[in-house]
Amino acid sequence: MAIAIPLSELPVVDRESDPSSFPKDNFTTGTVVVMNKPLEWSSFHLVKFVRYRVPPKKVGHAGTLDPLATGVLVICTGKATKSIEQVQHLPKEYVAKITFGASTPSYDAALEPDETAPWNHITKEKIEEVLAEKFSGEIMQKPPIYSAIRIKGERLYKKARRGEKVEIVPRPVQIYETELLDVSLPEITLRVRCGKGTYIRSIAYDLGIALESKAYMSGLERTAIGPFQIEKALDPEEFDRFMKTYLD
Repeated sequence: MAIAIPLSELPVVDRESDPSSFPKDNFTTGTVVVMNKPLEWSSFHLVKFVRYRVPPKKVGHAGTLDPLATGVLVICTGKATKSIEQVQHLPKEYVAKITFGASTPSYDAALEPDETAPWNHITKEKIEEVLAEKFSGEIMQKPPIYSAIRIKGERLYKKARRGEKVEIVPRPVQIYETELLDVSLPEITLRVRCGKGTYIRSIAYDLGIALESKAYMSGLERTAIGPFQIEKALDPEEFDRFMKTYLD
């Protein structure tokens, strides 16, 4: 059984990488590629994009992003795929748009609102108070029913699409930090730094309830996974240019 390579020992391809000096066997021996997932691309779509351009066909990603989310997606190639679990356990940072006054079955903008509630009573001060009281440290969180979590061997979203009623057990997640970046009610922009398994959609939904309203996540960008930052992440076009120079 292959032993996972420590992340600190893996070469990284990002905006600061020089393709002309990148060793020719690195993708096979193991490389971390820091990508910026475009809007409406699935995580698997981006993995396929990378797989068709690198020498080894063994390629995987560490931490799914929904199609309506953008931002950092860490992709591992070759023997670095054994290190994916290390990446998944790193803290993650997100910038989310949250809209008050309505909720959706998916907790995001993928589905139309199914419930509405007043939001005019919400203030910046009240949001900050609730975030500090209920969304800090270890909290119990219910994942959205429209999620890829498995219950009895089947993805939750498949059960949801059939209209099945499913009991979802809350699970502990870690919230390291929250910061209100903008308040333009009924929408806010919230930065969240959190641990593995945290659903920002569920934070949006639960925040609406905590503020005696309804809310859903109307936009999401993952800005960091551990040391891998959005500022250094490659767009697909940038990765294409990197590979063309690398292979010449």
